[in-house]
Amino acid sequence: MMKAERIKEAVLIIVSFVIGGVLTFVIIGGDDVGSDNKSTTSSGLTCSSADCTKVVVDESGISEAVEKVYDGVLMVRNYQKDEVASTGTGFVYKIEGDYAYVMTNQHVVDGAERITLITSKDEEIEGEVLGGDSYVDIAVIKIKKTDSLVTLQLGNSENASLGDLVFTVGSPLGYEYRGSVSTGHLAGKDRLVSVSTDNSTSSDWVMKVLQTDAAINPGNSGGPLMNTNGEVIGVISMKLVQTEVEGMGFAIPIEYINSKIETLEKGESIEWPLLGVSMINVSDAKRSYRYDFDIPNEIKSGVVVAGIEAGSGAESSDLKEGDIITKLNGKEVVDSAYLRYELYKYSAGDTIEITYIRAGKEHTTKVVLSKSK
Repeated sequence: MMKAERIKEAVLIIVSFVIGGVLTFVIIGGDDVGSDNKSTTSSGLTCSSADCTKVVVDESGISEAVEKVYDGVLMVRNYQKDEVASTGTGFVYKIEGDYAYVMTNQHVVDGAERITLITSKDEEIEGEVLGGDSYVDIAVIKIKKTDSLVTLQLGNSENASLGDLVFTVGSPLGYEYRGSVSTGHLAGKDRLVSVSTDNSTSSDWVMKVLQTDAAINPGNSGGPLMNTNGEVIGVISMKLVQTEVEGMGFAIPIEYINSKIETLEKGESIEWPLLGVSMINVSDAKRSYRYDFDIPNEIKSGVVVAGIEAGSGAESSDLKEGDIITKLNGKEVVDSAYLRYELYKYSAGDTIEITYIRAGKEHTTKVVLSKSK
């Protein structure tokens, strides 16, 4: 018995030492472990441009990334008849010599008689619109360089993944809230959104855009959508405005803009290809008594050829007035907006195949695209 009791006591002593050691580690080292977890930082996303500088993202947010870009984002004022007609946002994408070049939306500067830009230091600078395009919805403004301005790095949206943290800096609701930062996530890629390029109620163009749930409000248009390294992956262009919709903003991918920006910077017009037909949406033609086209009941989408332009590629093809265009190079044509979206992937001189319905039967024809006039 005595021997058994001594063995039991020895075991208890050993267990006590083990438990005491664990408790001592928790009490003395526990705070250090927790502290390490709290202070651990992780780098931002992998850089998508060659000259990108990675920033740190931690529990304090993306303040380092914001600081990196903040002085490169400006408020844009559109003056008409000596009054501010509208405001938006722009950002410096290049500084060359004595000038800085600012990117914004075309609809931000549309109709402007005078443009000014307000820096993060509250300096107001006169701007000159070099060029813009309604379909790309991008314009370039040239301003005098100041010491406070910085250049934003252009990244790559193709390398971004759904769920990535993104942010924007802009001027929602005008001057009072200029320089506002909003964060969110990349909520979607390659979204096709129908828009109007002439402020009408009907859509005439389809934009392929990035979707974000970051707060987008009037005045954010033209601002940069950035990853956590402060690289621009898109340009804010629009949001869905419906009472039942919340947090659906859209940005033009930077790759698409890069293919057009040099032309706009030079003050030249983008040459869009011309098919050479005037069009009416099948849905509109069916609803209106003004049109008397032979549209089979089973045809629900497409565009009706309402006229053919003399000297165009369409005139040299088999197309005739009243034909219903349903496909362009095998891609479905829902309406005139989708037709332009597919058409503007090509250039003047390219040959495309048009699928059309005539007298209830499907046909195809080749069309050589010409230059828009």
